[in-house]
Amino acid sequence: MNLIDTHAHLYLPHFTGDIDRVIQNAADQNVVKMLLPNIDMKSAGPMLELCKRFRRQCYPMLGLHPTSVKGDYRHQLSSLEKIAGDDKFVAIGETGMDAYWDTGFLGEQEDSFITHLEWAKKMGLPVVIHSRETMDKILAIVKSHTGTGLRGVFHAFSGSVKQAMEVADLGFKIGIGGVVTYKNSGLGPVIREVDLKNIVLETDSPYLTPLPHRGKRNESAYLIHIAEKIAELKGIPVEEVAEVTTGNASELFNLKPE
Repeated sequence: MNLIDTHAHLYLPHFTGDIDRVIQNAADQNVVKMLLPNIDMKSAGPMLELCKRFRRQCYPMLGLHPTSVKGDYRHQLSSLEKIAGDDKFVAIGETGMDAYWDTGFLGEQEDSFITHLEWAKKMGLPVVIHSRETMDKILAIVKSHTGTGLRGVFHAFSGSVKQAMEVADLGFKIGIGGVVTYKNSGLGPVIREVDLKNIVLETDSPYLTPLPHRGKRNESAYLIHIAEKIAELKGIPVEEVAEVTTGNASELFNLKPE
């Protein structure tokens, strides 16, 4: 039973002292691949170094996180685009829009997001979308690109069943993480209604730690708890969840099977 963590920030300082153990913990729980979304130009170096060190386990993405979109965002985008051909990126991201923390740069976030979508189409890569408090706006933008071959995943999905169905109809996956294990997550109906073929698993490490480890630093090894919760909600074996979601991730991100 193999699992793929499609969203983990393992290059952050949270893991500096024990990254080898974190990678081994993941392997012990059959998490065979971890995909690393970028945050900004400063994080790109540590991310790429980690991916070079653990070539079989860690895979990089290219992007500017929406909460990192500030007055210098065009310079950051230009700098990131220059390294696009230097390494083997598996996706464009993390990109999107976020109206939770700060609404002062929403216009810039939208412009940055559209730039990322153009990168994804040009490079033939999936796009990893952050849509906190901006789901309807994000859906409208993605729908405007219908028919262009755009594909990807709505990371940390927190929308309604209707929105989940819209995402699936667009040919995108929904990323399900530790929040699904929380008592009042509201994701139960989404998991029950959405076909497993439209779901990929993620931890968003070191954030959004699933039960029973909530309150501690998250890591890729905890992906098993997310898979188990989805299995419980759907009334199917966890092995089926692992097989289907791993297949979904492998196909979406063009990953070779173990």
